[in-house]
Amino acid sequence: MQFALVDNNRVEARPNLKGACLCCSQPVIAKCGTQKIWHWAHRSKTACDNWWESETEWHRTWKNNYPTDWQEKIMYDEKTKEKHIADVCTDDNLVLEFQHSHIEHEERISREQFYRDMVWIIDGTRLQRDFFRFKNSEKARLNYKGNKDIFLIFKPEKFFSSSWLKSSVPVIFDFKGTEQVE
Repeated sequence: MQFALVDNNRVEARPNLKGACLCCSQPVIAKCGTQKIWHWAHRSKTACDNWWESETEWHRTWKNNYPTDWQEKIMYDEKTKEKHIADVCTDDNLVLEFQHSHIEHEERISREQFYRDMVWIIDGTRLQRDFFRFKNSEKARLNYKGNKDIFLIFKPEKFFSSSWLKSSVPVIFDFKGTEQVE
């Protein structure tokens, strides 16, 4: 988690801080080492949000493109009492989920059904062969409205995982990652 409650304020992890989880209100501690991106972690194993995943630099960079009050917003379903932490949720309740790691088909469907009005942003640099396949698909891609960084893909089944092709919401692949890709 990027944010926790400290003295009733949303605060990013810093050394020696203690706070409360935004989702379950349980104690969390700041993890501020040199191996992973600074984050908050529950003190003990907890079933806070079963969709939780550790964040990469790519994930955090994407989230930080949006106002902090849109990041890590708690979404709650009154009927089922289910709640999850959306990566980003705009003022118009559009959810943006940034996905670097593999996600099971069933979980993707569950998130889409829960959030409904959402967009996936997928890290296309995670697997080298994905970008290579995309880069070598010149006959199957076309610049979108003249923008050299946005493409329309014809025959996407040749280039993208079938699990993303079956998504019920828009899916955007980011092939630049946190660095410029040639």
